[in-house]
Amino acid sequence: MYPEELVKPMKEDLTNVGFQELHTPEEVDAALAKPGTTLVVVNSVCGCAAANARPGAKMSLNNTKKPDHIVTVFAGVDREATDRARGHMVPFPPSSPSMALFKDGELVHMLERHHIEGRPAEMIADNLIEAYNEHC
Repeated sequence: MYPEELVKPMKEDLTNVGFQELHTPEEVDAALAKPGTTLVVVNSVCGCAAANARPGAKMSLNNTKKPDHIVTVFAGVDREATDRARGHMVPFPPSSPSMALFKDGELVHMLERHHIEGRPAEMIADNLIEAYNEHC
């Protein structure tokens, strides 16, 4: 587990633009039970989360079509919530950072760490925007 003072700015990078933090498995289940589309960002302390994932997720919201709900769990901090979110992402193996788009609780698009690491934030945003345009 990471100290709260270390991860606070990393969490705020997403919560300041409207992402809801999920801390428990029950909160994850409730978020994914909502009708419509939900983007789940598995946040992380790694460099690719800071340089690519969080900026890409934020940029993707500058689109006409976007998810109805945007939520985040933090790997290495909220373990049970992260495990539950990853359980909804099967058959994809756990990775962080990662992003998943759900429609009416069903996984419709997934970005794993290997889709994020080494790719510019703009490419990640474009990938998400394509998914939004198709599913939102």
